[in-house]
Amino acid sequence: MRLLLIEDEIKACDYLRKGLTEEGFVVDTAINGVDGLHLATTGDYDLVILDLKLPGVSGWQVLEGVRRQKQTPVLILTALDEVADRVRGLELGADDYLVKPFSFAELVARVHAVMRRGTGREPDVLQVGDLELDLRRHRARRGHERIELTKQEFALLALLMQHRGEVLSRSCIASQVWDINFQSDTNVVDVAMRRLRAKVDDPYERKLIRTVRGMGYGLEDEEGDG
Repeated sequence: MRLLLIEDEIKACDYLRKGLTEEGFVVDTAINGVDGLHLATTGDYDLVILDLKLPGVSGWQVLEGVRRQKQTPVLILTALDEVADRVRGLELGADDYLVKPFSFAELVARVHAVMRRGTGREPDVLQVGDLELDLRRHRARRGHERIELTKQEFALLALLMQHRGEVLSRSCIASQVWDINFQSDTNVVDVAMRRLRAKVDDPYERKLIRTVRGMGYGLEDEEGDG
């Protein structure tokens, strides 16, 4: 899942980005309102975490700009703790409002809660055939057997399952899982896919991960999908 963090305090931004990345999210950042609004309205994000006191364009203006164009969930993260500020934020379309200072554990819990609410959100548990992925608990199972995955393998499998039946290019996979621009002379995606296959497919008769030569990778249960 991809998040956009708009926070002008550099140390706080770095801390939150690191922590959220360790929780399994792909995190883009912006340290001012102009860049934040541009990314929020042109990018494809599952959630925007927004500070209100930003240089240039305020967080209020970013929120209004996002709501004019998109329905991306927005979680406000700010030192403004007056009731009037909370009411204004929610009335302008924010999905939640968290006041600084805060517990990082509470932030993560609220991120998950916001993403569970509303239409079109991904469920907590993804399933393709007999493969099951619990996004909240970071657990994978195939049938009754637990599969141990690294964080990158988990993120890669989640991406494939969220786009079941589709073929994802190597550049798309690299940008979503590693937050990097894919270079044709690197085999990072292919190596990761081989390692994932060894855990998810090789021990089982029915294969779910497929390679489309010259295009990329996909995941589907051919028997279940007809």
